[in-house]
Amino acid sequence: MEVCQRVPKAVVCLLSALQFHEVGTQLPHDVWIALPEATHTPTMGYPTLRITRLRGSAYSEGIQTVTDHGAPIRVYSIAKTVTDCFKFRNKIGLDVALEALKDAWRSRKVTMAELRHFAKINRVERVMQPYLEAVTQ
Repeated sequence: MEVCQRVPKAVVCLLSALQFHEVGTQLPHDVWIALPEATHTPTMGYPTLRITRLRGSAYSEGIQTVTDHGAPIRVYSIAKTVTDCFKFRNKIGLDVALEALKDAWRSRKVTMAELRHFAKINRVERVMQPYLEAVTQ
């Protein structure tokens, strides 16, 4: 909440968004945010930030604004977050992406159409295809 107030273009993403949506078991030590590619890096002492840079629809699609304690929080949808995990699998680990996909699918928080839509935007369709097939078996 504090990060979204101090950094207006920030969108909660990846591990922080998984925790926000109660998907998977990850408890991040830092706040993960996405910023547009050309935005300057904010300086904050606490909480510590992990910043990902996105451009175009990879940044703008899938943003949900949730009001918590009277303050707006911009966070990516569950389907967008799962596909982001595959996009940034080298930073967060493939195991985290797979856990997020399995948990979101099992708890019926995502649809295959949503996952395919965001996989196309993030250009991870080929990477995700075998896992999407396996999870629906």
